Amino acid sequence: MYIRNIREIKINLRAKHRRFRERMDPEQKRKLDAAIQARVLALREYAQSNILFTYVSKAIEVDTVGIIEAALLNHKKVAVPRCVPGTREMEFYYIRSMADLEPGAFGVLEPRPDPRNLVDKNEKGLCIVPGLAFDPQGYRLGYGKGYYDRFLSGFRGKTVGICYLGCVQWNLPHGYYDRPVDILITERYVRNIRREEKQEETR
Repeated sequence: MYIRNIREIKINLRAKHRRFRERMDPEQKRKLDAAIQARVLALREYAQSNILFTYVSKAIEVDTVGIIEAALLNHKKVAVPRCVPGTREMEFYYIRSMADLEPGAFGVLEPRPDPRNLVDKNEKGLCIVPGLAFDPQGYRLGYGKGYYDRFLSGFRGKTVGICYLGCVQWNLPHGYYDRPVDILITERYVRNIRREEKQEETR
């Protein structure tokens, strides 16, 4: 019963935050995206990372194309995920431009699976994590497929959740093995979650 209730809660939350995004005025969305992108690019963790792991945004998501193009101009390696057919796993591939992408699973742009560009699973860097909603503790509400949950369970770099302030929700349901992001960014603020947790532990 408890598991069923959690599933129903997540379904309702996904519908709520999807509606919020779908109803956004396009011009307002562009402004919010630009504000979030600026905060990402101003991060110390971004400046210190040689590799940027990032999804390629869909229409209802915070735009990542500008971040990808800026990272490439900054001479960083950019790694983009591709879903592995028949599994709930994904692999990251380096790209040199948006031209290296093609339509893939769920209508998302994905890199072509060239083995020469496959990213080693042990690579670290800064990973931008998608989510329909986040809470102030860094937990996210994904799309329910589990791809990023599996990837993040073994990722040893820094993680950043990017989200509109209107999709930040208190106390999202999460499991024991769910990993919160290290940093949460909205159009209004940057929240260093790991740093704040450490400060609370020393008080």
